[in-house]
Amino acid sequence: MQNDRYARGLEKLKEIDGQAGEKVVASLADIAPDFARYLIEFPFGDIYSRPGLDLRSREIAVVAALTALGNATPQLKVHIHGALNVGVSREEVVETIMQMAVYAGFPAALNGLFAAKEVFAEAG
Repeated sequence: MQNDRYARGLEKLKEIDGQAGEKVVASLADIAPDFARYLIEFPFGDIYSRPGLDLRSREIAVVAALTALGNATPQLKVHIHGALNVGVSREEVVETIMQMAVYAGFPAALNGLFAAKEVFAEAG
C-alpha cells in the first residue's frame, strides 16, 4: 500500500536520480523491502520535498556530506549523478569535494574526487 509520503518520495527520487535511485530501491527488494520504503518515504518524501532549499542546493550538501563521511562511495556516486541531473556543474561538484579537504581531510577529498572522475566518465 502506497501512502502520500511514499508517492511524493518516489517522484522526488525519480526527479533527482532517475534510474540510479530506482536501482538502489530494487536492490533492496529481496533483503529489506521495508528499508527501501523508509528510504523513499523519509529522505525523499519528507526531507527532499521540503520547500526551504532547491534540489541543486540539497544535492551539493549531500555530495559534501558523503565526501566528508569518506566511507560511502557508492552513495556518493549516486548523488553526484543526482547533482548533475538537477543542474550542478562538474566544476561545482569538484569544488564541493575539494572544499571537504579542509573539514574532512585529504583522503576523504581524494576518494570523492576519484568517485567524481568515475561518474563523469560514465556520463560521457
